[in-house]
Amino acid sequence: MNQAFVYDAVRTPFGKFGSGLAAVRPDDLAAHVIRESVRRAPSLDPERIDEVVFGNANGAGEENRNVARMGTLLAGLPVSIPGTTVNRLCGSSLDAAIIASRQVNAGDADLVLVGGAESMSRAPWVLPKTEKPYPAGDLNLASTTLGWRLVNKAMPKDWTISLGEATERLREKYGVTREAQDEFAAASHNLSAAAWDEGFYDTLVTPVPGTDLVRDEGIRPGSSAEKLAGLKTVFRTGDGTVTAGNASPLSDGASAAWVGSEAAAGLLGLDPLARIAGRGAHANDPQYFGYAPVEAANKALAKAGIGWDQVGAVELNEAFAAQSLACVNAWGIDPSIVNRHGGAIAMGHPLGASGTRILGTLARSLQASGERWGVAAICIGVGQGLAVVLENVTASNGKA
Repeated sequence: MNQAFVYDAVRTPFGKFGSGLAAVRPDDLAAHVIRESVRRAPSLDPERIDEVVFGNANGAGEENRNVARMGTLLAGLPVSIPGTTVNRLCGSSLDAAIIASRQVNAGDADLVLVGGAESMSRAPWVLPKTEKPYPAGDLNLASTTLGWRLVNKAMPKDWTISLGEATERLREKYGVTREAQDEFAAASHNLSAAAWDEGFYDTLVTPVPGTDLVRDEGIRPGSSAEKLAGLKTVFRTGDGTVTAGNASPLSDGASAAWVGSEAAAGLLGLDPLARIAGRGAHANDPQYFGYAPVEAANKALAKAGIGWDQVGAVELNEAFAAQSLACVNAWGIDPSIVNRHGGAIAMGHPLGASGTRILGTLARSLQASGERWGVAAICIGVGQGLAVVLENVTASNGKA
């Protein structure tokens, strides 16, 4: 079986809802990171790209259903390069990388550009169609920005609660306090700010032409648990704990990465960053979606043939502080190895782009630290989780 490697990763700064990137179409966001990925590969003949696989959670608007193909064409790549779009909601672009790695493993491809794009600011409202024209009653527009819409009446009500209410139930089940959530969220902001100040993201992030955004827009340096404790809860009153401060914000952005075989090094003119050593997917009750990464990561580690005691870095997408803490506690790992360079609570969570964001961050984090093994994991609405294990190809054999 051929081995699959991550060679490079790049993303846009992530913009706040209705703010820094709101004027940019999602297909243009995709085109930008595709174009930039090609520019960063010094030896690449674009004709040698086998496929473009992108993730997107919406598809109902300017993505035009297949944002991978749209972005490829807008980026000016040869029309002969096929493109496919994956929708596994929040896990879409990590799924794109998993799909590409399987293509490489099977010998069907040597070089695949993966990634994802989302403009939650520009997600359209949709109007349901009726069985007959000109209904007598009113029709309601449904927002496609986030969460359930046009719900099938056969779905159990417990499954279709809001993501916030689901997180409240999860934190009750696993004993996560409001204080712990606010401490986690403050750390996300401060670690993100420090990573930017130290230059960690300088080679990972490319500004979008025509915008003024050069850093992730949602980061609040100097955040503290005490400040966050003053925020009102959003989804429950009384015993609620989830606030705008300990949850990831609605965001816009795009990300991309090269996934390829050993032969891709010559095609790109780049050395590999990390080997994709294990993959895992898991599903559970939809209302406990935030806990699904626990078993997804355990499965990925089993496929890689290692245990948690060998993992030196974890990139866990922070949909909510409560679900992140529940996962970290279940794994029994040192919290200091998780999201060392900040997370989605601070940086943002543009749904289709977040999977490749954590994958690229993990690859660069392993390279910087010299640690050998890392895990990228993400929770997904409606009760799913994905995870990928990376092996740092430059780490010494004796490094755990």
